[in-house]
Amino acid sequence: MNMSFGAKRRQSGFTLVEIAIVLVIVGLLIGGVLKGREMITNAKIKRIENDFAGVSAAIYAYQDRYGVLPGDDPSASTRFPGTWRASDNGNGNGNISGGWSSTNNASESRKIWKHLRGAGLIAGPVDNTAASYQQPSNAFGGLVGIDLNVYNLSGHNIVFGEIPGDIASILESRGDDGVPSSGSIQSHASQTAYDIQTRYDVAYRQ
Repeated sequence: MNMSFGAKRRQSGFTLVEIAIVLVIVGLLIGGVLKGREMITNAKIKRIENDFAGVSAAIYAYQDRYGVLPGDDPSASTRFPGTWRASDNGNGNGNISGGWSSTNNASESRKIWKHLRGAGLIAGPVDNTAASYQQPSNAFGGLVGIDLNVYNLSGHNIVFGEIPGDIASILESRGDDGVPSSGSIQSHASQTAYDIQTRYDVAYRQ
């Protein structure tokens, strides 16, 4: 048997060109993922802004039609089809009382959603189930609610719950003064800058 111990073994592996091609492909994939995430985030931010405009328009339309605020309407139970109780009426004092994230169906801030659904201004059931009174969800998973005199805002305000700090900062910069405790968009009673690690309940003056 003739064996040549002096012959060099052929080394296998990637060439520099192959490695470069792989790195380019990986870079393109990462760039695509990041771009996709950015597009999704921008779409969610736009949805928050559209939801604010939509809820505001629904409240104004109700008030224009019936001369009272939804939630506070003392005659809602007799205006609309569906299943109603006398306790679904508001007290007619001109204010929508109750916390924006209330789980109590007796709160006007919960009744407002049944009144708007009864009027056909937003989608949802009109019966005695909790779903009739349930606040909608926002694009970041929190609730959308109505509250009175939130933070340093007076009057009725539309609140978007559980918004990440970086998103809250973007919403501020797009629609207000960038400060959480002043202007027409607020997320804190005294804080002057957003913490991106914190989630905020962002309130818009209605």
